[in-house]
Amino acid sequence: MRRKKNPSPPLKWGLLSTARINRALIEPLRGSERNELQAVASRSEVRAQVYAAEREIPKAYGSYQAMLDDPEIDVIYNSLPNSLHSKWSIRALQAGKHVLCEKPLATTLEEVDEMRAAVEATGNFLAEAFMYRHHPQTRKVKELVDSGMLGRLRLIKGEFTFNIDDESNVRLKPELGGGSIWDVGCYPISYTRFIMGKNPEEVFGWQHVGDSGVDEVFTGQLRFEGDVFAQFDSGFRSPYRSRMEIVGSDATLIIPHPFNPGLEVDIQVWRGEESETLQMPSQELYIGEVEDIADAVLLDRSPGISLEDSRGNVEVILALLSSARSGKPLKLE
Repeated sequence: MRRKKNPSPPLKWGLLSTARINRALIEPLRGSERNELQAVASRSEVRAQVYAAEREIPKAYGSYQAMLDDPEIDVIYNSLPNSLHSKWSIRALQAGKHVLCEKPLATTLEEVDEMRAAVEATGNFLAEAFMYRHHPQTRKVKELVDSGMLGRLRLIKGEFTFNIDDESNVRLKPELGGGSIWDVGCYPISYTRFIMGKNPEEVFGWQHVGDSGVDEVFTGQLRFEGDVFAQFDSGFRSPYRSRMEIVGSDATLIIPHPFNPGLEVDIQVWRGEESETLQMPSQELYIGEVEDIADAVLLDRSPGISLEDSRGNVEVILALLSSARSGKPLKLE
């Protein structure tokens, strides 16, 4: 099925699953003039009905396909486990829906290519839900780096970790695409690639695989053209940490909250032992990705995060995992 002709606002959204991350989108959808939360689907009709009643969502479906078959739904938010992103995003596209899919877009390059083929065949839009990319702080950091205020880029460092106490957590299940690099390591990798505007030429990864069978701690290095280097770590076995640091020949930029900036955010510029605090423009964190989909559908604009960009992130993650398994650096084509 090809996409609907000339849809009119508000776009009607359906939540594909009752995942916890849905909470982040519910209020932005309700606060948007061009979007409307209309439905939720679960594998259990009772769970879907309870979820919908508690959150005042008009429609509830006892299967994912039932919601996809509803002609009134315009956009699907795919918050299923990583291993199901490709399958259900493709089904939604083929059902005439536009899709905002949680990160990572997929866990293999073959899946990404299949998703892109579905986009081309249906004419519908698909975007990866990296919410931080739509926040004005991120765009301002990119602008500052591109202006040359740091001098020549030398090093980018990132971190994203937190402790998982529940051993049944979906993030610890290899069959569902679990692992720290897929869940949180993808953020500093994505951020670094955004700043650089390209993929690295070579990567080197180390990992600790726990009893769960997934990487519970991952550290990596990336080398970009011109000998710009990057380092990151991700994990489920250490306290919450979230930070990016961009080092140039003249100054260093520190972003204390790169992935979850709030309404009041600032960054620091260090020159030697002197620092300057820069107040960043503010915005609700998740509204950007919601309005980006509305721009794509209603104004026929390309989503802010291209499928090529998302494919590049998956490619780097897979290369890092391969390097960690082999114990050797890996060059990217």
